[in-house]
Amino acid sequence: MQPALTAGIARPEPKPTLYRVLFLISLVHLFNDSIQAVFPAIYPILKDSMALSYTKIGLLTFALNFTASIMQPIVGAYTDTKPSPYLLPLGMVFTFAGMLTLAFADNYTMIFISVLFVGLGSAVFHPEGSRVSYMAAGARRGLAQSIYQVGGNAGQALAPLMAIFIFYRLGLSGAAWFTLVAAAAIGVQFYIARWYRNYMIAHPPKPKVRNVRPSAALTERKRQVTIALYLLVFLVFVRSWYHAAISNYYSFYAIENFGISKETAQYFIFAFLAAGALGTLLGGPLADRFGRRNILFFSMLGSAPFAILLPYAGPVWAFVLLLVIGFIVLSSFSVSVVYAQELMPGKIGTVSGLIVGLAFGMGALGAVALGKVIDLTSITFMMTACGFLPLMGILTMLLPSDRKIREWNAEMGEE
Repeated sequence: MQPALTAGIARPEPKPTLYRVLFLISLVHLFNDSIQAVFPAIYPILKDSMALSYTKIGLLTFALNFTASIMQPIVGAYTDTKPSPYLLPLGMVFTFAGMLTLAFADNYTMIFISVLFVGLGSAVFHPEGSRVSYMAAGARRGLAQSIYQVGGNAGQALAPLMAIFIFYRLGLSGAAWFTLVAAAAIGVQFYIARWYRNYMIAHPPKPKVRNVRPSAALTERKRQVTIALYLLVFLVFVRSWYHAAISNYYSFYAIENFGISKETAQYFIFAFLAAGALGTLLGGPLADRFGRRNILFFSMLGSAPFAILLPYAGPVWAFVLLLVIGFIVLSSFSVSVVYAQELMPGKIGTVSGLIVGLAFGMGALGAVALGKVIDLTSITFMMTACGFLPLMGILTMLLPSDRKIREWNAEMGEE
């Protein structure tokens, strides 16, 4: 250590947190995810009007999420090497086309095509939206990612209400109103894209510095990072299975077990997703204060007792439990992205695509599997079994601590 020398070196001022940009990209995230979440919200309508099986409903969820998941890491990896600001409005053009197709859909094939368009739009938006959040974060990455992600979760929470007040009254033609939402999002995206372009001009990527560590040690560190990333993706995958069980099928469970209407059942989903939006908003700042891995652990294992109790609760307590579970489970939604970004610095788009895209795509496989389980057994059996999924959160303790990741990055010469 050389205190006399280092004392004279001025540390660079941290970049400011650009809240205007964060709130705008969060707003577009709300638009994007509210449109995407419309499909699970209208499943009861589609099931009755087109006589769909639970397996076919699961296939729609699979097509929506898997389309996005396959493309998100690809888009993220491409933009890591070649940032592309104007992909943002282009992605929303696909979403616009999806809603327009849905408005005129009169068969399962057209529904499927509209799902694919919306999935592609989501795939293009999410990695670049996460990158914008990262660039505008300054020193408050957890908070910034929470602001960005809460827009998406709020959009998902609004979807059941939009189904009640639009689709249950107008039918699928109500989707035409969402083309206006997509058009507004395209306009905002052009504004963000211009800021993104100017930011990249003012902050060109720093040239990579070759690490002088012995190759054997470098190889071992990369192996440890890879194992940690695989484990994180698996945990997000498990969380996505549980999220798919509630958001896609709990309305059917409530209708069957509580004897309520399709419209009333949507309020249970709204409770889960709205509480999740609040959890997402608070999860990032809490992770900045208490550590990313700690919040990941709390998000998974902390929700387990309530998830196990949920199938045995009556309608009133089920509503309360869904509020609690939604808040806890989704408190790690933004945290998992920031944790992955710090695990693999410099790969913002790639890791965002992996966590938000690929992991949720694997969750889409869960939606198909869960639909098949319901067809073979019962919806009550499926909900009871899924209640034990959060117990897998115990594996979070195998992830490297926040301090360990900082040490690794310092050794590797990363910021």
